[in-house]
Amino acid sequence: MTTNSLSEHQYVLTLGCPDSTGIVARLSTFIAELGGWITEAGYFTDPDSGWFFTRQAVRADSISISFAELKERFGAVAAELGEDSRWRIWDTSRHKKAVILVTREGHCLHDLLGRVAQNDYPMDVAAVIGNHDDLRPIAEHHGIEFHHVPFPKDAVGKRRAFDQVAAIVESHNPEAIVLARFMQILPPDLCEMWAGRAINIHHSFLPSFMGARPYHQAYKRGVKLIGATCHYATSDLDDGPIIEQDVIRVSHKDTPADMQRLGRDAEKVVLARGLRFHLEDRVQVHGNRTVIFE
Repeated sequence: MTTNSLSEHQYVLTLGCPDSTGIVARLSTFIAELGGWITEAGYFTDPDSGWFFTRQAVRADSISISFAELKERFGAVAAELGEDSRWRIWDTSRHKKAVILVTREGHCLHDLLGRVAQNDYPMDVAAVIGNHDDLRPIAEHHGIEFHHVPFPKDAVGKRRAFDQVAAIVESHNPEAIVLARFMQILPPDLCEMWAGRAINIHHSFLPSFMGARPYHQAYKRGVKLIGATCHYATSDLDDGPIIEQDVIRVSHKDTPADMQRLGRDAEKVVLARGLRFHLEDRVQVHGNRTVIFE
């Protein structure tokens, strides 16, 4: 049984482990023994890797033990299913914390903060960090602290700027670091530190047109579809695990500026959708691929 709403108080359990016989029965028995009322359940087995993935949402008021004890017991079950098992439990009554990184383009920031203001997101924005000061009024209008960290062009100055950004981010211990058109390439050590938390929006339907000025690349190639890709940031530029994508049709009459204007709509929607999947623990990463329980 599935639902698209997380309006009721739930515990969300996710698990990835080597596939074997009886996993679903073991999980079902575990939840049933606690009196758990499952409101959503998704399963997937990857035949190439031999891994099993699941996401289970359970009504919190149906569980007979505390959240802390549930977490401890579920961890023990996950360990039974394989020493390499990866698992999480999220209490939906607690909004996840995010820090948003921006530059000068504000369409993605406007959209995300608007959704948060409408109580439409399981997310609290702890801070916005910009390498320019242009978007400060947007953040402050929503009562969110804004940090301006200039990025010099020289390598030493840029590294210091990244260290300053990292210090601000880590002071909030966020579950998501959102690169909302940040337009700066994260150094490898930050990609590693923020693995599975740093979420980027790229203004192209990857793997096409990686890197800078993708709309100009698309125009020169004469494409009829442009798009946007939400993915986890890794040290391989624009090649991290993909969370969400979408496309918009264009024609020979559209200039690079037209494509940029049209693409902004795709960018903000794809980022919002992909970030929601991440916040709701609907994404499981295995290698460079993702399993998305929509």
